[in-house]
Amino acid sequence: MTTTPIPAAGNPLVPVGPSLSMFDPIYLGIDEFGEPVYLNMVYRNLLAGGEPGGGKSGLLNTVCAHAALSTDTRLVLFDGKLVELGMWEDVADEFIGPDIDRALIVLRRLQVVMNNRYAWLRAHGRRKVTRADKLSIITVICDEIAFYSATIGSKPEQEEFVTLLRDLVARGRAAGIPVVAATQRPSFDIIPTSLRDLFGYRAAFRCTTPNSSNIVLGHGWAEQGYSATDISPTNQGAAYLLAEGGMPRRIKVAYLSDQQIQAIADYAAWIRRPTSLDTVNQRYAPLDWGMAA
Repeated sequence: MTTTPIPAAGNPLVPVGPSLSMFDPIYLGIDEFGEPVYLNMVYRNLLAGGEPGGGKSGLLNTVCAHAALSTDTRLVLFDGKLVELGMWEDVADEFIGPDIDRALIVLRRLQVVMNNRYAWLRAHGRRKVTRADKLSIITVICDEIAFYSATIGSKPEQEEFVTLLRDLVARGRAAGIPVVAATQRPSFDIIPTSLRDLFGYRAAFRCTTPNSSNIVLGHGWAEQGYSATDISPTNQGAAYLLAEGGMPRRIKVAYLSDQQIQAIADYAAWIRRPTSLDTVNQRYAPLDWGMAA
């Protein structure tokens, strides 16, 4: 068996690597028995919560890596700290930092795209986007919802952010716009219950109290033995995942180092490049006001 040599520095050739789809299951890590954990995200929304340093950003970056390597996917990233998701900026259609005005503009644009897609589905007698439609899955990833919903900007701006995000979470799934979000403690003063309850998938990283664990996973799970307070402070990346099957599952999220993220992001930017100036693939043009195909 022969292997393809890695190009020397300065060589424009790039070795063959994987190309994924958001319709493929996403590898998250392993469970407590060492078995791989996969998650089907294309028609789902995921909320991650837990104390700082618990591993939420590791989950977001794992999902982001899969989305970046998916040539049928466009990324919209919200990161108030700039550094958690910042290395994916070059492969994202939109990267929003500590700017509430920009965040609201992008959410309004996504709402327009979502409405246009539903109009298209209705015209074709359909209920949801499928792989055969060749429409991009617009994956929205938000690190620390509380920064936009309770910290930055005025009260009306914060309320508009929550309202727009709630609409996207409530209606975006069938239009091919899944949302993955994280926050330290999704209590009602940070994330209204009307928004939090719309997330079908939950991931609870270490929490300091059973009540905080219940807020992330849902009421009553801690009393049934699924409490994120049981996770050791030194076991970063460990979480209870509530997803397929409807029961919390103890998992360990895969960790990507900064160097690995940079390598994946560089390769993702390469596979998303236009083929030539006269045959530009509009799929990866900046997000517009239409179908955002």
